[in-house]
Amino acid sequence: MGKHVLLIEDEPNIAEAIRFILTRDGWQVSTYAGGEGAVQTVQAQRPDVLILDVMLPGMSGFEILSQLRAMPEFADLRVLMLTAKGQGRDRETAEQMGADMFMTKPFSNADILASVRALVAP
Repeated sequence: MGKHVLLIEDEPNIAEAIRFILTRDGWQVSTYAGGEGAVQTVQAQRPDVLILDVMLPGMSGFEILSQLRAMPEFADLRVLMLTAKGQGRDRETAEQMGADMFMTKPFSNADILASVRALVAP
């Protein structure tokens, strides 16, 4: 595959688990651990897929997604949002902000891999 995934997640164990799963499947995975500077990191790295946690220190995933979707160059960026809260309100907000997929923690390795693959499927 060789596609690039940027993972913005502040929980080191979750970030490492996702990185391991995707790297083993042939993805190039970069990680970033907070909200502050996340938009600039996306701009610099230009990933094929962004996995974005909702609750981050400094700025929420919703705020980051909102800023990215306001930029024409990121209007089509494929985004999978992660949250520890499986509340319907979070899912609705993610969809309104332009997330392509939404997943609650905990998730299975197979679910995260299938979701990322689906985001880049033709």
